[in-house]
Formats: sequence, C-alpha cells, structure tokens
Amino acid sequence: MSITIRKATNQDASFLAQMILQSSRADKIESIFDLIFKTNEDTIVLKKLEALTTANAKSHCHFSNFLIAEVDGKCVGSLCSYEPRIATKQTFIDALMEAGCDSDVRETLEVLYSCDFELNNRTLMFDFMEEVEGFIDVGILKALMQKSLLNARLKGYRIAQSIVEIGSLETILSYKKLGFKEAQTLESELYREKFGRVGLMLLSIEF
Repeated sequence: MSITIRKATNQDASFLAQMILQSSRADKIESIFDLIFKTNEDTIVLKKLEALTTANAKSHCHFSNFLIAEVDGKCVGSLCSYEPRIATKQTFIDALMEAGCDSDVRETLEVLYSCDFELNNRTLMFDFMEEVEGFIDVGILKALMQKSLLNARLKGYRIAQSIVEIGSLETILSYKKLGFKEAQTLESELYREKFGRVGLMLLSIEF
C-alpha cells in the first residue's frame, strides 16, 4: 500500500471537518464544537466546521495547517500542525464568528481554557491526528507525523507538543507510539462536568 502525504487545500474542507469532529468527539457524546455551535446535529456542526477551515482568520483549524494522507486517491488521514504565536485564542474566536457564532462564544470557550497550558511560542503544536475507518494501524499516522516533523525541522523547530484529553486512551497511545511523552496534566471540574473527562494532558517530543 502506497501512502501519499500532501498539503490540504480549501477543496478539502468537507474531509477536514469530518476529521476535526471525529477527533474532538473522541468517543464522547458531546465535543467542544457541539458546545460552541450549540447543537450535536452532525450536518450542522460539519457545515460550521467547513466554514471554520476556510475562514479568513487562520485559526489552528484552518486548512493551511493540515497535511492529508491519501491511498489510491482516497483521503484516509489528517494531521494539523500550527504555531501558537500565529494561531492565537483571538484568531480562533475571529474564525468562529466568521463561521456564524455570536460574541458569547468567548464564554463558551472558558470550559476549554479552564485547562490552559502556558505554551512556548517556539513550540509547534499538533492536533486532529486522525485516520478513517478501514485504515487504522497501517502506517497512516506515522507517515503524517514523519512529514510534519520534517517540515517543522526545516522551520527551525526542535520541540512539538499536543494537547489531548486525560482518559482518551487510544489517542494518547497513538502519540506515545510516535515518540511523545507526557509533559504535564491539568484537571478541571468544569471540564469534567461538560465532557466527562477530568482534564487535559500535554504531550511533548524533541526531534
């Protein structure tokens, strides 16, 4: 099986929306985006996420931050890498408002920021590392990560990190298989009340 890694384009908005929702749900009934968009109707959430990936405000969800894995021309995986000094909290809010959110989205995001790591601006962040059903554990994530780390090294980065939910065992295992190690954990009662997970974990890799 031949895996091709390429940069995402705005034409990939629909696929990226699916991967973002899949990643954020992570076996939970409700995700942060269900909360943000005030619905758990997949069709509505996916439409909003498509708008988020192509918004003028380039948040961490913007298509330009993604690599896509393909097998025989079929999109089978995604990995987002972004620079926190560029994809800021304010940029995320601006993009969400472009996607149709009201100004009260700031209050909604407080549940997410109740577990707020102090990120180094010289650290590259990874998110939305996903593979589609039928292509699990066939090297998709490894290929995406290798390409992303190569790109990061060319930009001068030497440390990459990812934030995952405590208790999201499959996701944590996937990152650890790729060489990431636990760096810090933050727990929040507010986060547990909303999502049934006690908080967030920061994973890190040096390369």
